[in-house]
Amino acid sequence: MSKESISGLILAGGRGTRMGHVDKGLQPFGGTTMAAHVLARLEPQVATVAINANRNLDAYAAYGVPVWPDDTPDYAGPLAGLQAGLRRCATTYLLTAPCDSPFLPADLAERLEGGLRANDADLAVAVTEEDGRRQVHPVFCLLKASLEPVLSAYLDGGGRRMDGWYPQIKVAEVVFDDADAFRNINTLDELRQLDTKPSAPRLADVVSCLSAYDPDALPVRDAQRIIREFVTPVRATEMVALRAALGRVLAADITSPIDVPSHDNSAMDGYALRGADLPADAPARLRVIGTAYAGRPFGGAPQPGECVRIMTGAVMPAGCDSVVPQEFVSVEDDTMIIAPGTIRAGDNRRLAGEDLKAGSAALRAGKIVRPADLGLLASLGVAEVPVQRRLRVAFFSTGDELRSIGQPLDEGCVYDSNRYTIYGMLQRLGCDLIDMGVMRDDPRALEQALRDACENADAIITSGGVSVGAADYTKQIMARLGDVTFWKIGMRPGRPLAFGRIHSNGRSALLFGLPGNPVAVMVSFYFFARDALLRMMGADAPLALMRARSNATIRKKPGRTEYQRGLLERDADGQPTVTITGSQGSGILRSMSEANCMVVLHDEQGTVQAGDMVDVLLFEGLI
Repeated sequence: MSKESISGLILAGGRGTRMGHVDKGLQPFGGTTMAAHVLARLEPQVATVAINANRNLDAYAAYGVPVWPDDTPDYAGPLAGLQAGLRRCATTYLLTAPCDSPFLPADLAERLEGGLRANDADLAVAVTEEDGRRQVHPVFCLLKASLEPVLSAYLDGGGRRMDGWYPQIKVAEVVFDDADAFRNINTLDELRQLDTKPSAPRLADVVSCLSAYDPDALPVRDAQRIIREFVTPVRATEMVALRAALGRVLAADITSPIDVPSHDNSAMDGYALRGADLPADAPARLRVIGTAYAGRPFGGAPQPGECVRIMTGAVMPAGCDSVVPQEFVSVEDDTMIIAPGTIRAGDNRRLAGEDLKAGSAALRAGKIVRPADLGLLASLGVAEVPVQRRLRVAFFSTGDELRSIGQPLDEGCVYDSNRYTIYGMLQRLGCDLIDMGVMRDDPRALEQALRDACENADAIITSGGVSVGAADYTKQIMARLGDVTFWKIGMRPGRPLAFGRIHSNGRSALLFGLPGNPVAVMVSFYFFARDALLRMMGADAPLALMRARSNATIRKKPGRTEYQRGLLERDADGQPTVTITGSQGSGILRSMSEANCMVVLHDEQGTVQAGDMVDVLLFEGLI
């Protein structure tokens, strides 16, 4: 038996109930989809491959293979897909594999064919043994295409078990050693666990690339570079319904399955005509022979001297290549009169594919889906979207002086505000949040909190405990739990910062230890943590700075980066201007609340004079 006598069939016809009613085969995995992995492993073993699917037929057809839906209604299980394959199989044998087993053996066809021949059987099925338990895998089988009548009779009688028809045929069991090769992925959690991220680099390797690295005097740009090179994206992805994709990060390019628009159409209300009928020197009179509406095309083909009344978006009638707006013509009974020079041939016609060509990328991986993107995807008929899974972020504040809202304020204590600003900033990023509250300055409690956070989250944000202080145990514990460094950054506000990765019970999490002062927390988050979290999410959303004119002098010495709270307005000419909002102390949160932007004064800058241009980060719309 040669591979030319075998057809392959990927079974992808289920409801996807364990994957949020999204097809398993279309779930992103390892940079592509599960179905693509199965296809890549099956194709070398057979003459041709087809996919059995009952939904998203166009998406499966994009793999360049035939797609066969079930003939038996109501999702009759894998046997219905097998029946569909046998009825369409053009070779002597059919080899099947499920769409959710991306690790199937490269010698599956060869091994099953050997078992079929050795036992003179009708069907050969894969079997594995693990921990003394024998497991039959009926969806991995090779069988004669001539068995279709036997299988159809079994289905017609109400049978649905994959192996329920075995007593009517001769079956050979073929034992495979690698049980993992037959692993099928049934839930999103399993998918995430298997689609693991690559190992992260060591901080020492990253900082070794900096010629003058000094953790006690680190420029902002160097800290940002180290973080960017140290952080690796979380690779786990999932398919979600279109509306659920809002605010999520695209895990793959979205390719347009159609031309947009799908036909040449009118850009406005008017009259569709042939460019050859446009008058050169004198008015032309064209007979109106019908009307084309959006969604209701005109069925005829205008001849010379004829035109068609047309509405915006309506398909251009056959032979017409121009539209004259209705306000530029006069009409007498059934005749439209157009003056010379009113339009040129081709005007006011939107060409098929002018917006998007079929096969071109409509949206790129890494884009955060916005309302306009939902509309674009809907216009393409895209119902399910591959997105990065949500990032899980744990956060807590440290300090004996902190009290949660609702607790009485003892002498010398303050309400914890940092958790609420951190919550707001993380919420805007679209993370799944784990609020761990306030941690007292107790080494055991802090270590347990960090371990709990590490074992349940992808990233951890803490505030307080990273500067020099007798009760700041956080630094010691962080350093003991992982690859963490402590910086004094050349910036104001927010000089102390801890960064790295900690480990606990086989799990790891990115760690940001932010300062304790309220404004410093926000500045450090926006200019260090935000970019790292977005990178972990696979997103491409850099901070967008704009230029504005300073209304007053801002004193500054070169050599460090300063972030000052500002109020951006427009002058009489509509040009952006910015004014600093009062006292800039790192503990004065009110000035941050009153501001609508942050003025960014870079390392090399000195004092800014009134009228000088400065960089500004707008708060509105910032994620």
